[in-house]
Amino acid sequence: MRGVFWLDLVAYGRRMSDAFDLRDPPFPDVAGRRKVLVTGAAGSIGSDFARRNAEAPGDRRFDLRLMVHEADAEGAVAPLRDLGEVVTGDVLDLEQTRAQCDGIDTVLHLAGNPDPGATWAQARGVNIDGTYNVMVAAKSAGCRRVVYASSIHAVSGYPKSRQVRVDTPVNPGDVYGVTKAFGEAMGRYMATQQGLSVIAVRICGFHPRENAADPDMLGLADGFVSARDLNQLLRLAINDRRLQFAILHGISDNAFNRLDVTDTAELTGYAPQDDFLAENPATADLSLRETLMRHDEGDDYAAPGVREDV
Repeated sequence: MRGVFWLDLVAYGRRMSDAFDLRDPPFPDVAGRRKVLVTGAAGSIGSDFARRNAEAPGDRRFDLRLMVHEADAEGAVAPLRDLGEVVTGDVLDLEQTRAQCDGIDTVLHLAGNPDPGATWAQARGVNIDGTYNVMVAAKSAGCRRVVYASSIHAVSGYPKSRQVRVDTPVNPGDVYGVTKAFGEAMGRYMATQQGLSVIAVRICGFHPRENAADPDMLGLADGFVSARDLNQLLRLAINDRRLQFAILHGISDNAFNRLDVTDTAELTGYAPQDDFLAENPATADLSLRETLMRHDEGDDYAAPGVREDV
């Protein structure tokens, strides 16, 4: 039985069909642990995800295959060895990537050049060809889904005064963002035309929660995502059974958010816990969540409107 939530989600999907595609019926539930391939597992997000997975209760863990680039293998393998099956490979090698996808339920694709200042020559190989290879390899190997690490840079071309929704057209602020917009488009094509479920997560400024206390981090006040919040969202994206394609916003519960998180919460049940302003000493004492005016009928000063007559 799909339940009321599923019926509500179908109705919601009819209103927002341009932003995501739903499955009907949903994927069947999996017996046992999902097998997850993590590309770029030696990076900050990949290694944090692997560590948190190992610390999760046994019935909530994934069986991880942790893929690291040959060039990083010497220093990367030892810290990951107890967190999953560590393999070396290069996403620029399609056949090698296809082999790593064998027997995998979901690919968490984190490998890429993460530098927003990268030139086209620096970014296009791993971010364009590598993303193509991962999605094609996952389809060829019979994987259920790819969770793709997109970025806020896919929409960072909008002015800071505009909050971006998941259905807002891409507007990259740099060439790096262009490569992430490509990945989202490639994911939509693979999901709608090739049958591979793809969820793109626009990851914002990823940091451990304690890093938000750094005075030099104030520039991330509207774009911070804590490690534990992103880990929650990635796990939800992997375990979801209803989505064929979606773009999700990987951002914490900040008082001011550049990316709107409403649709992400509606689709997945995402409930971020952290707020940059609550962690940073320069803003925490201001208690902005409590002191900012709401500017609606709930404010004490507001005119009564129709409340007296209803």
